[in-house]
Amino acid sequence: MAIVDIKVPSPGESISEVRIAQWLVKDGDVVAKDQVIAEIDSDKATLELSAEEDGKIQILAAADATVNVGDVVAKLDTSVKADVKAKAQVQEAKKTSPAPAPAPAPVPGPAPASAAAHATPVAKAVMADKGIAAGTVKGSGPNGRIMKSDVEAYVSGGVTAPLMNGWGGSRDNQRTKMTTLRKKVAERLVSVKNTTAMLTTFNEVDMSAVMALRDKYKDKFKEQKGTGLGFMSFFTKAVTEALRQFPTVNGQIDGDEIITHDYADIGIAVSSPKGLMVPILRNAERMSLAEIEAKIKELAVKARDGKLSLDEMTGGTFTITNGGVFGSMLSTPIINPPQSAILGMHNIVERPIAVNGQVVIRPIMYVALSYDHRIIDGKESVSFLFKVKEMIEDPTKLVFGGKEPGEVLLGL
Repeated sequence: MAIVDIKVPSPGESISEVRIAQWLVKDGDVVAKDQVIAEIDSDKATLELSAEEDGKIQILAAADATVNVGDVVAKLDTSVKADVKAKAQVQEAKKTSPAPAPAPAPVPGPAPASAAAHATPVAKAVMADKGIAAGTVKGSGPNGRIMKSDVEAYVSGGVTAPLMNGWGGSRDNQRTKMTTLRKKVAERLVSVKNTTAMLTTFNEVDMSAVMALRDKYKDKFKEQKGTGLGFMSFFTKAVTEALRQFPTVNGQIDGDEIITHDYADIGIAVSSPKGLMVPILRNAERMSLAEIEAKIKELAVKARDGKLSLDEMTGGTFTITNGGVFGSMLSTPIINPPQSAILGMHNIVERPIAVNGQVVIRPIMYVALSYDHRIIDGKESVSFLFKVKEMIEDPTKLVFGGKEPGEVLLGL
């Protein structure tokens, strides 16, 4: 009898312990090679633990337990082989996840914990998109695990998720342990408030020009570039140009030194089932609008499916967050350390404004820049945000490095 130890892998540098979020199999189950058997939480991401071989599993660590990297948490008796059906289901679970909807639909009610635990990450994502509670779908996978095909069959059958009418009127309470990721986020946010001189400056942006440009070319852009054209790419491009002109906004404090960067690694805050994630666009200053849109879409899908790697969330010199997709009118975003500034986008609302002495109705977005006053002065922060506003209101400046075409022609 050959026994294989299943050890906790290292999620990344400086991480020494993780929490076993949940086991996706039971003690004594026969699992197939590469089958996901558990999810583990670190302070940076949630990772999947897979079986290295076919075998009968013996679980050594309980769910919700905190274990060290390298600990043996299970053993596999490889003399027991998985059947053909189980292996086929593992291959199905590894298929590429579906394209994301523009915004995830809310799940009508809480799914039973046991049902949610027996759904593949891809199946969970599809159920979230469709607003389907996990407890309403019958799984055909190993040990009743819900597969992507089960959800598709459920949807194609025309069955809709039941609506939740009220809270039920009970006086019950529920306690849920914070994930390692959520605890780390909480610690970092409190630390930012306590250790930085954070200040926020605001401005408003007339979105008429960008919206007209988008409406005119979005179909052609989609046809030729293979991706949709949203507002985030315009703001990302405007930010990289403004960072070039105001490099301290792109910097950070390290001890008694200020570090500035000759590149712009832009963090894009995205919502995921595990909470807020901030994947990074590396060298965004060199990317086209199409490249930015495609990369944001790729990272958003990975965040939704829990597939972001540590490298994709590490680093970053500046962050953009868009609360407008959830209806936010105005907010003061919190800096993502060790960065020194973050731009907050908000919803677009038609508002009356004065143009050349006349009151007109224009689509207006309020924008906010939170910054660390220890490294960024008020003049720089206000000028940076105004530069972003200028480029969004006149998108031709995005092509000419934030300048008017005439200024470029005259070498001014």
